Amino acid sequence: MDGARERLAEVIASLERRDGTNNSRATSPGAGGSRDENASNLSRSRNRPRTYPYFRYLPYQVEDEAQRQKNFQEIVSHLYVAVKAGDFCPGALHWTREIRNWLGLKFDPTKEQRVRLAKLYYELALAPGLDVSAAERFSSTFMVLTKRKHYLRQGVDLTLDWRPLYRELKAFVLPSEAGMVHTTNVKRNIRTLTKMCTFAQLYFDPETIPDMLQEILPYFSTSFAEGAFVVVGLFNLLFPTAPSPSGDGRVLPQRYLPAMFHLWSLMNRSRVFDTTFLDLFSRLARDSLVSADISFSECGIYTQEQTSLIFTAILRMLDIPVGQATSPYSGSVDTSAGLAVLLERDPKKHPIAHHIARWIVMSLSPACLDAQTSVLTRLEGLMQAVETFFHPSNSGGWTKTLHQLVFYLADFFVMRWNREQSGEVEMPEERKLNSPLKRRFVLCLREVVFMGIYSKSGTAMNFALSTLASLAYLEPDLILPGALQRIYPSMQGLVEVHRTTSSLRALQVLSRTMVQAKGFRCHVTTMLGLALPGVDANDLEKTLYTLSYIQAVCYSIPLYDLTEGREDVSGSVLASQWISSEVERMDQEGINVKLDYENGLAEKDEELILRSSTSNFAEFVSAFLGKVFTLLENLPDAARVRSGSPEENVVNTLPAAFTPLLAALSPELYNMALNKFADFVSNHVIHQARDAMAFICSAVCKINPRKALKRLIPVLIQSIRTEIDDNGAASTRNTGADVLPRDRGLVWSVSMLSMCVVHVGDAVLEHKSQLFDIAQYMQQKCKGIPTVHVSNFVHHLLLNLTGTYTVDFAQYEKGVYTRGIEPSDWGMIPDPQKLEIAWHVPNREEIEFAVELFRSQGQSAVQQLTALTDGTSPIKREGTGKEWSDELSRNLVLIRLLLSGVSVLFESEAVSSESASFSNEDTEMDMRLANGHAPEEQDAESSTMPIEEADENEIKPTYQYPAGRVLTHADPLHQEIHQLREQAGQVLHTTHDFLTEKQEDDVACFGHLYNAYRSWFIDVGIERSAHVLDRVTRLLAADIHPYKLSGRRKQYPRPLLLRRANVYHLQRVRHNSYPRPKTELAKTLLLDLAQSSVSSYTEVRRNAQSAGEAALKAIIGGRPLVIPPLLQALEKGVSQNDFSLIKGGIYSLLFGSLAKTISRDWRYAPRVVRAYISASTADKPSVQKLCSTAMLQIMEFGRPLERMVVLDEEIVQAIAPIEDVLKKIDKKRAEVTKKRSNAETKMAALSDELVDLAKASHWKKASRTAAIVVILGLRFESIASEKMVDMLVQGAIDSHPGLRGLYGGALVALFSLIDSRATAKHEYQNYIADKLYLPAKVYLQTKQDDASWTDQYLASFANPEAEYYIDHDHPGWLVWDKTMPAYQANPKKDIEYDHLEQQTLNHIGQTLTREWFSAIFDYFKQEPRDAGADRFRMSNAILLVYAFELIHSGAAAATFADIKTETTRVFGDGTDKHQHRATAEILGALLTSTADKPVGLRNEVWEYAFPIVQQVFADGLTPENSSYWNNFLHLIIQGKDPRRSWPIVESLALFRLDMSSNAAFKESSKIQLLQQCIIDIGWRFQLDQPVIQDFLAHLDHPYKGVREAMGVTLAVLYRTRYHESYKDVETFVDSQRAASSIGVAPYTPSQDFSRTMHSVFDRLEKWRKERTPGQQTPSSYTSGGKTVLLWLDSALSSFECTELLQFFPNVFLEQLLHMMDVKEDQELQGLAYHVFRHIPNIPHRLGEDTELIASLIRIGTQSALWHQRLRVLINMQVIFFRRLFLLPREQQQDLYDCVATMLEDSQLEVRLGAASTLSGMIRCSPLAMRTVMIEELNKKFTKMLIDSPLPKKGKGTVSAPNTGTNTPTPEHSKLVLTRHAAVLGLGSLVQAFPYSSPPPSWIPGVLTTLANKANNDPGMVGKSVKSILSDFKKTRQDTWQTDLKAFTQEQAEDLDGVLWRSYFV
Repeated sequence: MDGARERLAEVIASLERRDGTNNSRATSPGAGGSRDENASNLSRSRNRPRTYPYFRYLPYQVEDEAQRQKNFQEIVSHLYVAVKAGDFCPGALHWTREIRNWLGLKFDPTKEQRVRLAKLYYELALAPGLDVSAAERFSSTFMVLTKRKHYLRQGVDLTLDWRPLYRELKAFVLPSEAGMVHTTNVKRNIRTLTKMCTFAQLYFDPETIPDMLQEILPYFSTSFAEGAFVVVGLFNLLFPTAPSPSGDGRVLPQRYLPAMFHLWSLMNRSRVFDTTFLDLFSRLARDSLVSADISFSECGIYTQEQTSLIFTAILRMLDIPVGQATSPYSGSVDTSAGLAVLLERDPKKHPIAHHIARWIVMSLSPACLDAQTSVLTRLEGLMQAVETFFHPSNSGGWTKTLHQLVFYLADFFVMRWNREQSGEVEMPEERKLNSPLKRRFVLCLREVVFMGIYSKSGTAMNFALSTLASLAYLEPDLILPGALQRIYPSMQGLVEVHRTTSSLRALQVLSRTMVQAKGFRCHVTTMLGLALPGVDANDLEKTLYTLSYIQAVCYSIPLYDLTEGREDVSGSVLASQWISSEVERMDQEGINVKLDYENGLAEKDEELILRSSTSNFAEFVSAFLGKVFTLLENLPDAARVRSGSPEENVVNTLPAAFTPLLAALSPELYNMALNKFADFVSNHVIHQARDAMAFICSAVCKINPRKALKRLIPVLIQSIRTEIDDNGAASTRNTGADVLPRDRGLVWSVSMLSMCVVHVGDAVLEHKSQLFDIAQYMQQKCKGIPTVHVSNFVHHLLLNLTGTYTVDFAQYEKGVYTRGIEPSDWGMIPDPQKLEIAWHVPNREEIEFAVELFRSQGQSAVQQLTALTDGTSPIKREGTGKEWSDELSRNLVLIRLLLSGVSVLFESEAVSSESASFSNEDTEMDMRLANGHAPEEQDAESSTMPIEEADENEIKPTYQYPAGRVLTHADPLHQEIHQLREQAGQVLHTTHDFLTEKQEDDVACFGHLYNAYRSWFIDVGIERSAHVLDRVTRLLAADIHPYKLSGRRKQYPRPLLLRRANVYHLQRVRHNSYPRPKTELAKTLLLDLAQSSVSSYTEVRRNAQSAGEAALKAIIGGRPLVIPPLLQALEKGVSQNDFSLIKGGIYSLLFGSLAKTISRDWRYAPRVVRAYISASTADKPSVQKLCSTAMLQIMEFGRPLERMVVLDEEIVQAIAPIEDVLKKIDKKRAEVTKKRSNAETKMAALSDELVDLAKASHWKKASRTAAIVVILGLRFESIASEKMVDMLVQGAIDSHPGLRGLYGGALVALFSLIDSRATAKHEYQNYIADKLYLPAKVYLQTKQDDASWTDQYLASFANPEAEYYIDHDHPGWLVWDKTMPAYQANPKKDIEYDHLEQQTLNHIGQTLTREWFSAIFDYFKQEPRDAGADRFRMSNAILLVYAFELIHSGAAAATFADIKTETTRVFGDGTDKHQHRATAEILGALLTSTADKPVGLRNEVWEYAFPIVQQVFADGLTPENSSYWNNFLHLIIQGKDPRRSWPIVESLALFRLDMSSNAAFKESSKIQLLQQCIIDIGWRFQLDQPVIQDFLAHLDHPYKGVREAMGVTLAVLYRTRYHESYKDVETFVDSQRAASSIGVAPYTPSQDFSRTMHSVFDRLEKWRKERTPGQQTPSSYTSGGKTVLLWLDSALSSFECTELLQFFPNVFLEQLLHMMDVKEDQELQGLAYHVFRHIPNIPHRLGEDTELIASLIRIGTQSALWHQRLRVLINMQVIFFRRLFLLPREQQQDLYDCVATMLEDSQLEVRLGAASTLSGMIRCSPLAMRTVMIEELNKKFTKMLIDSPLPKKGKGTVSAPNTGTNTPTPEHSKLVLTRHAAVLGLGSLVQAFPYSSPPPSWIPGVLTTLANKANNDPGMVGKSVKSILSDFKKTRQDTWQTDLKAFTQEQAEDLDGVLWRSYFV
């Protein structure tokens, strides 16, 4: 009842179409709904009914909704039991798989069920303590459940908590915060977590935004930049962007957006920040679009200022090269992201273009149309600015991104348009896209797309073509005319070949739109005709595109002659005249042709033209077939099968194109085609085109089976008999793999025949006897390779007779054909709800024929095989025995093909019914076995459990659904085929035994045998061996791909919709072929495969292994059966050193599905591990390689099993079934616990055994053993056995370096486990939930309300005394939290260990003697084996930290005095770098180990260590050892309170430059140590002033090394001075909002800083004047200049670069330009140029660049030095482009004026520079401004040229001989200069449009002016004119024919001989 009611509800809902609130694809805006709908809403299954009624179209009765629901509830109930009992793997995983199968059959749970499951799987995926691989599966199920938005609406149906996900992510990216780092607990896969965020984010509650800000924001800090990246990464993954249902003002976007923009501006020059924020903002735009609560303007939900900033960022991200600019991004900023890179989305799946396009399209609304500046105008500006970068000739790194951007723009627009038109998205009316907006949008992208389709990059071209299709769909009349205008010439062969291919592909994507567009559809038939020459054997690529185009057209139009029986139109005259006139019109009007057919062509005329154009179809089809036959005759041999070669692609595309073509033909044309095919097939044999032709025959027969078979079968059978009887084909066997020429005719005919009889339905019954006889006849007569083809024919015939499939390929429903095809049927889109599908369902006669065929062929094969193996056959094995092998192989192939041919008739129950002992207990067991996990059988109790206790409900392993069963159980035919199958199985077994015994080297036979085995096992119910479902699904996906349109559903041609039903039927069939219980025969055959899996022949092994893997998936309980024999073989191989046994065993056991079973079944695992370890010593490289690959798999065996999983009871309870299942749960839980404790006991035993083995083995074996032991032996409850502890401690001082590293690492893991256990208060639950209790950790209250609190806080870091240490850097940097974590300075108690932990530590301590330390220190001091290892090794230091802690606590045998002695011994005299490295590691560990110890102990250690360190820092540093000490410093200071290491920090900060010293390295290395110290301490370093003063006083230090260190350190010091320290998050958000829509501008320089900057540059200016020009030696100016430049370079390439903005115009510019003029010091010049080029890359806010531009203009127009004037040009162009969206109109005008003035500069280089800058500026200006500027400049320069003519030479004067002495007069020079300026100015206008074709209308005039007025000027003026004219021609080679039309007759004559040399000259 419920089911019926529910369906009724769905139907009503679909009629009203009210429920379209949500959408599929995860990119569409989703609306919230009101909460009160909830009750009625939750019982519905989806918000939108299915587009396609899957169940209705099946040819058999399907189950009802009640049955589906019942099954579903049963599955969920089982899942509940498994989860409650803690049986996650296999239990919960098995039922999860069942749920996914159930959903995969297109069944829908109710919303309520889906919500509960989604919550459960979200919980399971993130549950602490769960096995990682299980968690992966649960998270993917969560994603399946929430995949589409229309399943569950955000905020209405489902709300998730963001904290569990945050908790998991935090463990990765804020490890110091999440507690201690476990080495033993495996983390989840971060990629899975970030992917889960994508799905879960939709359902986080927007009301939680304040909490989220409160939780995450305090971690933001640029002092330790990783924090900033982490915070922004987490926001992007977790931030809820959906609108709040309550409309709460606190969570409206504009409240927190200013804060977001502020965070963005804190990290300048970072690509990661740009990408992340655009991703976040674009998602916000998408989700806010539908909410009426959120205000919306012409910039979407953003303000004008925000929009300008985002567009500026977009311009940066596109990576467009400008002039000589460097990248706007700085590598050094993004490298500091550290762990935050884990949070980035995969750029392949989420490309930046996708974010940009989403942001732009989701912000569009009709409000954009009238606004002066809006998102739309800026998008137009952007496209105009980068237009030239789309041109094919101008390709580079930007090409892909640009085309991708345009693609996504169009795609999103189409999606929004479709969804809004269909009313599927509820949104405020005034925001919906309308036609004028659509038109402007299409125009904006049109030009660039037309360029893109001719791109040289394949990827770009694909993007461009898809975009073209989307734009044409939106506005056919704007796109199609231009497309046709370009396509006609290229199809007529007037232009280059590559343009023809592009045109063909463009036609293919446009075909659908063209067929439906009035007027344009009249061009289709002509285009088809023009495409024909594309079918060409010499150019297979073009052939492919031609075929695809024809296929696309035939899916959309019927090839019927519509002139038949009409008086008003006959023949094609009318159409051809019309087409000719249209083509001529396009030719004349050129690229901007307008074809307004909507209004300019009457309906009636258009219909007549269309009808007239169809009268040519007969010619077309005839010509096309002729072309195809020629192609087939000339096909080259395909190199290899499945190689992806063009030949192969053509062979695959031909049938794809023919099916729709033949289906579209009218009956007369079909008859013609059929005759042509029949003649071709009977008169030709073209061996290499065999497959292609066979496929085409299949297509012909499928369309009209009766007619085709009647025509083809007699012909083919006749030719087969002729070949065999008269030509002796296939009379003898052949060697090699090629078909003999003698046999080719036969193979050709058999191939044709076998493809004719497949999937054509019952039409074959008319030829039953002929087909039966010919099959018998061929099997008797044929030998050699043709026999395979014969068996294949039988296979196809059986498939055709027994299968259920669609046999309907028609374009229209029957009704359409009966009323007659009309022009209105062109391009008709069928309704997926109203189809009538013709199916083939096997009838009785077909089944009988099939069984008869199966019987006759099968029995003869069985008899022949028996005869061959028992020696009664006439064919003997004597001699070479090849004949015998052939016969055997032939029969095996036949058996395989027969079995898979009738696989549909076999049924799992019947196949396995032989085992009658099918009791409950078996099933419960079989269930587990199905998942490959055997129960522990050998325990006495479990095996004696009485059967009755087993549970009723666990009998059904899988649910069956009707899938068109053909035979019933009682049917004699049913019994007969199952008996035949049994016989076949028996014979296979006999053959196997015979071959292994007598013929074990006959590899070929074994191959065929195991293929037959595989079919016997898996082809039950469906032909699984052929991967039918995958193949059909893939082909359908490829065919529907061109018809997919965003926002539209299943608008496919009818044949494709029918195929969807066929795929669904196969899905059901596939679902039913589940694993079945094993029979005796199946066991025997499985053991056969196991036996051959370790054969000594590689090929035999491989075949047997792959067949075995397949068989195990089909049989329940097969795995425990085959493990013992394989294991024995492996053990035997190891003991006898038989490599093939070892390889076979390891492969079978560890590289397939058995590995998982073994890892859970500890009856076998220990033996496998032992055998593996022994095998790993085998002396053969291939075995060694195998073993190292298998290592990871073996290590998995030792993973601890799940002890406890923490779940939220309420969520699990939500899926509890109604009936009581407590008993079941308890029973299950007992089983699981028992199994686990069993396994753990075995693991512990194995671990002990392996410890002994490792001690006594060779290092290679020992290292493998040890790796396994560490995983097996470390456990939370028992920590580790004493034996193992001894092994690790002794191993850490092993003589072999590899082992030493391994054991050392394991020892650290042991220590870390003990510490984690103690800090978790010895509770496992705390341990997995990361709840840690550190005795020294406290939370201090902060005084947020005290205004001076931050200053007090920072001041406390200037003194060594402290009550608490604050180790974290982030508290208070951006905002203060109520509390902050701190650690007691003098802790009273240390970590408390319980008895077990203390015992283990004492045991370790006894072994840590002075000798042990002595040995390990000596190893540290050894020279490392490779240069890469010669560094400060953190692993050594960590190991020692733990060891020293034991000394401090008194547990160790050695004392602190011993350590002192040993350390002093290691350091020795400190001359060798290895001594330094070891000492640095030891001292680093020693100081770290006292962190949380009492003050007394700390002082004692520091008193010993500090003098050594001080001594080294003072005198001992060398270039070789300084890196060790840098790392030492990093270890003790980074992430810790500086007061912990006060002596070192203070001594470094007291450093002052010693100007008398000449030890440059000593000075610079000390500065570097200080710098490392400042970077690590960050903003809390308070001893900065004296250092800064000292450095500033000595800027002109003579040594380069010291200067470099000083410059960078100054930058670091000033960088770390910045912090914001708002009192709390609320204040932070509010103050940003109060400041402006983009927040407060950060990094404003303090007065102090400004004074410093000015004084530094004043000193430089003073020094500059003191330096004598041309001085070669260094001076204060050059030295001081370099220090300052290094400082600036470091500051400008970092995120705080905007701090220096205000100094650019008046302080920096002039000085930098002066430094670039110091020719004597190239280093200074280079550095200055480098810093100068940073300037335009620094982001400014609106209006911050006014002064900078003014000073650039000032220098460019007034500077006395031409170098300086030239150099400012570089930055002008870059600033103009980068700040396109931020510069006000006046400033742009000023820049134009300045550059135009500079064209008249007296220096030639400056003039040329100004010309190229001007053309660049024009090119990237928005259209409106560009037009005005061009007009002004054109007038100005033309006037200049005309107003200053060259003086004419006097007639009579004989010019004096040019002696080279006559200097030009000043007037003459000025004249030439003016003329040159004018010429360059006009030239730059022309060069701004290098690719636009045809050229803009004003260009011909300019060129003519140049040619007439200045071409004959002497010198540089004439030269410039000639180069401008020749460049114009050169960039237009491709389009010259078109471009020439832009010139009038006169202009062309004027240019003749100038622009292009006349032929006669």
